[in-house]
Amino acid sequence: MNTISPIDLRSDTVTRPDAEMRQAMLQAEVGDDVFGDDPSVNHLEALAAERMGKEAAVFLPSGTMANLVAVLSHTQPTDEVLLGNESHLFNYEVAGASRVGGVQLHPLPNDASGGLADEDVRTAIREPNIHSPRTSLLCLENTHNRCGGSVLPLTKIQTLSRIAHDAGVRVHLDGARIFNAEVASGTTTADLTATVDSVSFCLSKGLACPVGSLLCGSSELIERARRERKMLGGGMRQSGVLAAAGIHALSHNIERLAEDHENARMLAEGIRRIGTFAMEIPTTNIVVLQVLEGARDDWLLAFKKAGVHASAFGTGRIRMVTHKDVDTSSIEEALRRIAQAAVAVG
Repeated sequence: MNTISPIDLRSDTVTRPDAEMRQAMLQAEVGDDVFGDDPSVNHLEALAAERMGKEAAVFLPSGTMANLVAVLSHTQPTDEVLLGNESHLFNYEVAGASRVGGVQLHPLPNDASGGLADEDVRTAIREPNIHSPRTSLLCLENTHNRCGGSVLPLTKIQTLSRIAHDAGVRVHLDGARIFNAEVASGTTTADLTATVDSVSFCLSKGLACPVGSLLCGSSELIERARRERKMLGGGMRQSGVLAAAGIHALSHNIERLAEDHENARMLAEGIRRIGTFAMEIPTTNIVVLQVLEGARDDWLLAFKKAGVHASAFGTGRIRMVTHKDVDTSSIEEALRRIAQAAVAVG
């Protein structure tokens, strides 16, 4: 029986609250958030809005719900939403925007940085026509999951926002890992989100909270978002115990993301030396391996048997994500185990 402790690189969502975060949760002041009187939730929402440079914020159970609430709050049924063909919202959110919101999703090609071509966006925005859906929303993503955790440049966000706004189209940013973008680029989240109409970010990824996301925007938008949240069943009651984790994370777990980025680079450089995978050296915490020899699933099984957990990431691709619960010594051990797996597969 294999008794080695696995090194879990499937996602940065696998982290567990540390002792300090658990203590903050234990001591949290609570109320009924649906009535708006949970002081911990109110404090977290105020902190989130301030960090993003927005008027208001609302606490939600998940990033998927945050993105869905954003779409519902910006659109009407039969509208069209422009987004990247590699985006999380298009690939990993069960087409909820179409099912629940009655909107049409119009995917555009993502470039290597997770951005969209300016001309593609201009061309995709529809002229008013009684026969056609109304283009009402453009969705961007930063950092970009399927593009290897790439950081969407500030200038690209500004340009695409200007193109959209000039045509009367609003902009939502899926910023699930926006703090990774802040740390990697040296640009504040407020600057990265200044030209978008709304932004969502996750607490349960790099910030290492057990659950939760925030949606930030204008006071008017967030007022509507609260109604949409309620409709989806996302209104929680004494959720201050969860909000307390987020408050702690915003004070303690942002700057340390640089460690995750360095560990991801170490991991990628070490795996590259094995020679059976192609990859880009990451700028944040996501390493995407393109299998050059053998079958993807055989590699995943070999990694697992060696004590390294990774995830399938499309045809011939494997994803590994560094996070708070995996330190430098764990990465060194993971590389040793991956080398053993390479011998076994070979």
